[in-house]
Amino acid sequence: MAGKIHQMIQKIIDSRAQGNPVLAQATSIKLLMKGIDCSKWKNNSADDPAVLEKVRQAAAELNVLV
Repeated sequence: MAGKIHQMIQKIIDSRAQGNPVLAQATSIKLLMKGIDCSKWKNNSADDPAVLEKVRQAAAELNVLV
């Protein structure tokens, strides 16, 4: 399913930011520091199993259910 990584990233950002653009940017930076470039993944991007696992792990570390 293409776009799953993008959906998970957006869910993490939306959950942490709760509408605050500063927190959304801070969350994007945290994900980038964990090796997940949010700008790289779009709705039509092919999903990579290794990256999916990395996003799941980052979500767990940030206490977000994806």
